[in-house]
Amino acid sequence: MNLLESQKPNQPAKSDSPSARTRVLLVDDDYRLLTTLSRGLSLRGFEVDTAESAGKALPLLEASVADILILDVAMPGIDGISFCRLIRDRFSLPILMLTARDDVVDRVAGLEAGADDYLVKPFALDELVARIQALVRRFDVPRRRTLAFQDVLLDRLRWVAFRGDEALPLTPTEFRLLEQLLTQPGHVVSREAVLAILWGDEAQPDTNAIDVHVKNLRRKLEAGGRPRLVQTVRGIGYKLQAS
Repeated sequence: MNLLESQKPNQPAKSDSPSARTRVLLVDDDYRLLTTLSRGLSLRGFEVDTAESAGKALPLLEASVADILILDVAMPGIDGISFCRLIRDRFSLPILMLTARDDVVDRVAGLEAGADDYLVKPFALDELVARIQALVRRFDVPRRRTLAFQDVLLDRLRWVAFRGDEALPLTPTEFRLLEQLLTQPGHVVSREAVLAILWGDEAQPDTNAIDVHVKNLRRKLEAGGRPRLVQTVRGIGYKLQAS
């Protein structure tokens, strides 16, 4: 069974399975494979972000998007092994390396660089899912269903957010922006990371669009005269902090 054959859209993941709580960051310069894996994992209930290079993956890692990183070995620019070595001490998350070469030297190099598991292409989606779930169990990194700060509560499973007792009428973009701010309250999320979070590798809109989304999110959070929580760090980005 090959990768494409193993996709079964009529078998979604159960809500209590590891995949329903796990966000995967896929990094591979092969756009076709990236798209196929993203679709297949999404059908299994994972939340998936993608990047076609190490440079595009770094802002997503800095924004605490990923619970697990799936990283291709052979990429232009910074290759997967070099990138793994670069980030291993900075980010505490499991790393699964992908390679087209079933070579002991390559596998050893990846593991020595800090990878936690290795998968040789081509592979079945079922095997990839099994490896991800095994790493999630090993590292005990299920995603929290809810995120909270002050009187703001966000429920990832129900896709709703509240301030106090009032539900916030957020757009999907505003929801994702608030979600990322809530993952690390008090810490700055850069404008570059916000772009990567909201639009990934797609054509990015004018960066002024970020200001519009932040303004709209603030307006909804501050309705009724509530104090400001989304603070601007001039020239850098945004953070959640009580006024």
